[in-house]
Amino acid sequence: MADIEGEPGSSMHGVTGREQTFAFAVASSKVPTDNTAKFDLPVDSEHKAKVFKLFSFANPHMRTFHLSWISFFTCFVSTFAAAPLVPIIRDNLNLTKVDIGNAGVASVSGSIFSRLVMGAVCDLLGPRYGCAFLIMLAAPTVFCMSFVSNAGGYIAVRFMIGFSLATFVSCQYWMSTMFNSKIIGVVNGTAAGWGNMGGGATQLLMPLLYEIIQRAGATQFTAWRIAFFIPGWLHIIMGIMVLTLGQDLPDGNLSTLQKKGDVAKDKFSKASIFSILWLHVSLPMYIYNTNFGLIQFSYTQVLWYAITNYRTWIFVLLYGYSMGVELSTDNVVAEYFYDRFDLKLHTAGIIAATFGMANFVARPAGGLASDLAARKFGMRGRLWTLWTLQTLGGLFCIWLGRANSLPLAITAMILFSIGAQSACGATFGIIPFISRRSLGIISGLTGAGGNFGSGLTQLVFFSSTRFSTATGLSLMGMMIVCCTVPVTLVHFPQWGSMFLPPSRDVVKASEEHYYGSEWNEEEKQKGLHQGSLKFAENSRSERGKRIASAPTPPHLTPSHV
Repeated sequence: MADIEGEPGSSMHGVTGREQTFAFAVASSKVPTDNTAKFDLPVDSEHKAKVFKLFSFANPHMRTFHLSWISFFTCFVSTFAAAPLVPIIRDNLNLTKVDIGNAGVASVSGSIFSRLVMGAVCDLLGPRYGCAFLIMLAAPTVFCMSFVSNAGGYIAVRFMIGFSLATFVSCQYWMSTMFNSKIIGVVNGTAAGWGNMGGGATQLLMPLLYEIIQRAGATQFTAWRIAFFIPGWLHIIMGIMVLTLGQDLPDGNLSTLQKKGDVAKDKFSKASIFSILWLHVSLPMYIYNTNFGLIQFSYTQVLWYAITNYRTWIFVLLYGYSMGVELSTDNVVAEYFYDRFDLKLHTAGIIAATFGMANFVARPAGGLASDLAARKFGMRGRLWTLWTLQTLGGLFCIWLGRANSLPLAITAMILFSIGAQSACGATFGIIPFISRRSLGIISGLTGAGGNFGSGLTQLVFFSSTRFSTATGLSLMGMMIVCCTVPVTLVHFPQWGSMFLPPSRDVVKASEEHYYGSEWNEEEKQKGLHQGSLKFAENSRSERGKRIASAPTPPHLTPSHV
């Protein structure tokens, strides 16, 4: 089972891509090509694409990429569609600053739970169903925004729309089933970054739609309501396209492959959506191994390894103040420029859009910077890169809140966006190395941490009259700087930390020991840890220049790896 996707005990079935290496069209020559497979792109033995052709629609790999990021983009548009129209909506619904702040918190709170559930849905039903069902289920809530009549309804609808942000999980999961580990970094970074651009695009789209509808004869209080039908229909269209054009795995859809016996089927794949999260975490799962028969394992073990690894919680905090502050800023930046500098609604929207649109290059660039640092300095280089980018983002956020002129405020906002968004990319340049076995759960917790950080930040700084928006931005910047400091505590025994070297213990300082320790002796005897040992072999590049001078003890590496 070690040589096929979804080995026992993994929290992401079908996922073997772990390292982040940026190369758009050239993969490592060390990865053999399956010349017998009939695909538009060269593939490896698991039929995962070895190249990433950005402007191609090759089926199924590149088609899946474009369906995935556009779906995530659509959900970002609808989640933050109200933000640039707040100056109009607040007058129509008589919203107070507290109401607006609470709505901002609500818009990112729902996806804390839905992102955790989405990981289970992808494992059990496949990312195609997970993405399509969620995006279409969110469509009615987007339409409901046109009919709200009070603050309570406005907050409730924004909360429900926010559940759709869990398409981030299906997006990243889907990419990992389609692309080889040597290029998964740039693929994941680009898919997530382009999806996040929806937070900027909606700052342009919604004021433009509002003005067009108003010029067609609608009143201002009617025009903003009609405008919400556009993102609602986008949800329906994208949901249908994902269902009809997408597929779960390179060789076909999960359910079809399970019926053929080509992909292992867990016992609870027909469970109700409501109970999926509980089943996924608490009950035993089964997978067929040709050598050992039906093997039982429990996601409780996988969960345990995730939550007992202190690095998990540090990165939950770090992502809460990189991605989290980005979500918070998406909610307040248009209103901030509209009120502070007395701009027109459309002008404020254009300026605010540049914040989210920076994701086009900033997030992939953060991952690239992490990779480049790792080539020379190993994991320590990745940690220093993350600390530098996120700290700079916090400093520029402080400047944004204190800028007294429009040009300075725009400059500070752009620099802040680059720092925060590139820190997101640098974060997920490290996440795959925290745990091989519990990667799915750690990724889900980290993603949920982003939403939790956003909700907390908005609740503290932007949901009351205690602070002005400008003061709130400056205080948020200070919080970013402070919450980035714990990255100095992240230490890998095999690679070290920002300030400390690797462990002097020859055994504990090996990658095989670190990743192999996630399996008990019984599991090792059955060979279930072989995937982790292969990953350990590949992750030796994280030693940086030490790679030639720090050999791994030969008895820790299986002969076939």
